[in-house]
Amino acid sequence: MQGDIVAQGVELMLYGMGTVCVFLGLLVVATTGMSGLITRYFPQPEPPPVTARVKNPARAASGELDPGIVAVITAAIHQHRDTNK
Repeated sequence: MQGDIVAQGVELMLYGMGTVCVFLGLLVVATTGMSGLITRYFPQPEPPPVTARVKNPARAASGELDPGIVAVITAAIHQHRDTNK
């Protein structure tokens, strides 16, 4: 009697796990197919190349930062620290 219940439990477990595994496999195949269709018919536009604007090439080569950028970064850090106390 007890062996019958265990066998039914194992059978139900394998059936459920098989169903989930098949569903997840189909989901992966469908997602991959849809991704392929989207990239084929609606390609991502190429972003324009980014060119660095340097005001003073000598300063950029020496590793110094623009004082305005330093002020903005410092203000952002202080604001972040004040709001997260």
